[in-house]
Amino acid sequence: MSIRLMVQKDLMRIAQLEKELFRSPWSMADFQYELENNPFGKYYVIEEKNVIAGYVGLWLLGDQCQITTIGIDKLYQGKGYASELMTFVLKECEKLNYQNINLEVRVSNYKAIALYEKFGFKNVAVRKDYYADHEDAYLMIKELEG
Repeated sequence: MSIRLMVQKDLMRIAQLEKELFRSPWSMADFQYELENNPFGKYYVIEEKNVIAGYVGLWLLGDQCQITTIGIDKLYQGKGYASELMTFVLKECEKLNYQNINLEVRVSNYKAIALYEKFGFKNVAVRKDYYADHEDAYLMIKELEG
């Protein structure tokens, strides 16, 4: 498996995965905006034999990093791809001397919460009505040495 920067030609596949994985998916236009117009955004894909297995998005802001999205194709779930992406994100943030990494996650997404806790993220707050369907989100933060 390998990790590389997301590029325009990946967007059709990424948008397809978003629809398959999430109740409130980002559109292809959302990702296109992030790649072309957001100077703080960095988006990566993880591949297996040139097939996109998953992706992660980051906003690199001041002294902190926010994970904006992470998704793994259902065919590749449970095989270590999400852990590889999280390890990659942690290393990138440590290289950039960030103080912390934060993210929001649906309170019902137990698999994702377990993954984040495995990597040292702590649940620090609840964001009420965060999603379009009114589900709450946990704000999770991992402090770094930065």
